[in-house]
Amino acid sequence: MQYALLLYDNEDAWDTASEAEQGEVIGAHMAYTQALRDAGAYVGGEPLDHSRAAKAVRMRAGRVSVEDGPFTDSKEQLGGFYIIEAKDLDAALDWAARCPASSYGQIELRPVLTIPADA
Repeated sequence: MQYALLLYDNEDAWDTASEAEQGEVIGAHMAYTQALRDAGAYVGGEPLDHSRAAKAVRMRAGRVSVEDGPFTDSKEQLGGFYIIEAKDLDAALDWAARCPASSYGQIELRPVLTIPADA
């Protein structure tokens, strides 16, 4: 079964982190990604740009509305994601706990729904 690991952290803290601190985080994620690949659990994943670069798009009554981000007043924003393959929820939770972001942010773990091709 596939699971999405949604990584939330304080993106402003990233902006003020030193190059060395950023390098440590990037290195930890590269090692984690390699561990996922080695285990055959890696499906995909990417970091996301700062929420100030985000746009919210809505279609209402035939009109498009575009709103600039950020959209929440929270200290933590969605900063990236992994899609993993795990045999069950316990295995997915283990991978989430091993993710570097779990030590400085929060990970939301969600099963990925499979929609049949003939639906």
